[in-house]
Amino acid sequence: MTRPRSESPASLFATALLDEFVRLGVRDVVLSPGSRSQALALAAAELEESGLVRLRVRIDERSAGFLALGLAIETSTPVIVITTSGTAVANLHPAVLEAHHSGVPLIVITADRPEALRGIGTNQTTHQPGIFGRTLRASLDLPAPTGEEGETEDARAVARRAVNAAASSTIALGPVHLNIAFTEPLSAVTAMPERGDDAVFSVPAAPSDPFPLAQAKGTVVVAGHGAGPIAESTARALGAPLLAEVSSGAHFGPNLVVAYRELLQFVGFGDRVERVIVFGHPTLSREVPALILRPGVTTVVVRSSMVDDYNPGREVGTFADSVRVWGEPDASAAGRAWLGRWVTTSRALLEQHEAPAIDVAVSSAPADQAAFSRAVMAGLRAPVTRRALVEAVWRMSWPHDRLVLGASRLIREADRVVPGKKISVHANRGLAGIDGTVATAIGVALASQQREDAATNGITRVLLGDLSLLHDAGSLLFGVGEPRPRIQVIVGNDGGGTIFDSLEVASTAAEKSLDRVMFTAQNVDIGTLAAAYGWEYRHVANRGELDAALTASAAPTIIEVPLER
Repeated sequence: MTRPRSESPASLFATALLDEFVRLGVRDVVLSPGSRSQALALAAAELEESGLVRLRVRIDERSAGFLALGLAIETSTPVIVITTSGTAVANLHPAVLEAHHSGVPLIVITADRPEALRGIGTNQTTHQPGIFGRTLRASLDLPAPTGEEGETEDARAVARRAVNAAASSTIALGPVHLNIAFTEPLSAVTAMPERGDDAVFSVPAAPSDPFPLAQAKGTVVVAGHGAGPIAESTARALGAPLLAEVSSGAHFGPNLVVAYRELLQFVGFGDRVERVIVFGHPTLSREVPALILRPGVTTVVVRSSMVDDYNPGREVGTFADSVRVWGEPDASAAGRAWLGRWVTTSRALLEQHEAPAIDVAVSSAPADQAAFSRAVMAGLRAPVTRRALVEAVWRMSWPHDRLVLGASRLIREADRVVPGKKISVHANRGLAGIDGTVATAIGVALASQQREDAATNGITRVLLGDLSLLHDAGSLLFGVGEPRPRIQVIVGNDGGGTIFDSLEVASTAAEKSLDRVMFTAQNVDIGTLAAAYGWEYRHVANRGELDAALTASAAPTIIEVPLER
């Protein structure tokens, strides 16, 4: 075996680059194997050996990209993903798109051939600069290191520029692409540089004078994906109903209106709204954009890390980086009634569904007690409905847990029915695609367990449909020797994409064609799939078994829940 040369400009540059990222506070690196990127990979391995980074290795670049996305979401810190050249780079595009639209600081480092080898049919070479288009906060195409004096300082400057571009402020987060050419020798044994003081990474807040929100009648606060708790506190300060999506980070508090979809269609509710304050990115209903488009409704959108300002019909009149509420909520009878009618009516609507017979439950009569026991047993033996599934997962999740929701019917069902609870919920709603859900959830799980309070951390549950699981099945593969997270993948399996059954296409397309090209039926043996990747597996036949499965194990487990179409 030929040993690498004692010096390699590629290795010197890669080592200085990654070392500077570490000094700037970056701690997580995900990579997929490849020859052209070997200098970066070996430098990352050395940093892992020294305990300076947490390294994850994945075969599939798409899985690697979404794993890095999940790590960055949970840590709120830039995460590096490294690939070789060619199609490897293109496989990162879905994760880069989601990072762009969701405002996630992802640093993509791709290896390339030098300029002289591009455009002449060289193996594994394509046009990589600009491959991600307009989705980037910064894009640098760097020439091959040659060993000239000053290159290591240049590498460190590149790292500083990348971190600054990816996370310069809370409303400018997003992906950065470093495309680096390398020439032979592609790697060599290189000593790690002596370390100085590392930085503690933090995203600086965007400088802005808060937009003043005066008290006004007919106000509602809408919290879309990623809104955060500021939406809930603003609703309380305004005495306004809070229409908060399940992944908003604001789905809690006394002002929460869970049944907002229904109420926005009722006379006396949606038609009485005069002002809408929007936080985050609403994606789960048609009623919210329809409300904003109503004549006489004024809208204030508070900007988030999402790249595009939320602006249905381009009718939003005011955008603000932050807001500040002035004055006290209206304490008059009319003011209290505005909020009270929303909250109490929403609660009444939710309680109508399978309301328990309270008088029977508390009765001391033997016949009533027996009837109640029979009803409880019948409920435990009943098949699992979508509502029962989302309610069970929500009920079992607590503040020390993490919940990841895939893009399927289930997130919409959860948004309709689950009560307020201050727990950590994530969903890839930047583009609302099904790809990468498992990988993202694994990233969230791993990052949550590496916190200082990891001993008290709970479990990450990802709730998704069968097609979302199968689309990302390759992400079930863990790196050999790497830590395994406490995670449950809960699959609502209805045999295909039943979300299309609820859309207009179901009433206009021929049933056979709908099933063929929209529903896309599947009959995969999920238990065998779980075994192939070394996951535990549980098949749930009823509600009692579901509760037992959700509390049975924190080891990587797939829980399959059959659902009717």
